[in-house]
Amino acid sequence: MDRTLSTYTSVGGRASALSAVQTRVMNQVYLWMTLGLALTGATGFFVATTDGVKQVIFGNQIVFWGLVIAELALVFVISGLINRLSAAAATGLFFLYSALNGLTLGAIFLVYSLGSIAGVFLITAGTFGVMSLYGITTKTDLTKIGNLLFMALIGIVIAAVVNIFIGSSVLSLIISVIGVIVFTGLTAYDAQRIKEMSASALDGESEGKIAVLGALSLYLNFINLFLSLLRLFGSRND
Repeated sequence: MDRTLSTYTSVGGRASALSAVQTRVMNQVYLWMTLGLALTGATGFFVATTDGVKQVIFGNQIVFWGLVIAELALVFVISGLINRLSAAAATGLFFLYSALNGLTLGAIFLVYSLGSIAGVFLITAGTFGVMSLYGITTKTDLTKIGNLLFMALIGIVIAAVVNIFIGSSVLSLIISVIGVIVFTGLTAYDAQRIKEMSASALDGESEGKIAVLGALSLYLNFINLFLSLLRLFGSRND
């Protein structure tokens, strides 16, 4: 009887410790993601309202595409070299990426009305919040759905590259509609995946690295969902 009670106590203690780790990691994930989005938004607004900076970035294709390439490189560095980076370095690179993304996303303030951007942002935040909560709380394994969505994402990327050259408004509309579906689903999938990953954290350092990877994944989902919705429902400046 005492041995059984001891076993239950031990199992309960491990479950409680695991839950505490997952809570810490997920809180850090959403904190970094929120701060990253705030940095991106502030940087983008600064670019759009500062003539000199705006001219340098959008008046010179070499600078603009250089920033885009730098952003892609940072994503690969953070994702691919996370085990070689300290948690602090990975966090710093994430915020650097958020700032660089803001430099290029400043264009949306030039194309769309401020009220339209704010409205779509609220819609995105609501959708993201619901799907993220679903991913964290559901008992359903979303792995198969996530794999399908990832393949659809590859299709979106290829179609977007092709559309750069053909400039089809119909294809752009289709990409945006599919993008909303894909990034909405990926939000739930990634939230579940990050929660599961957090269970493997062994110490504060590994918790920090998982938090950065999670923040980057959810940040990218949020930004791409926002841009897809903005292309569908945003009101352009006259």
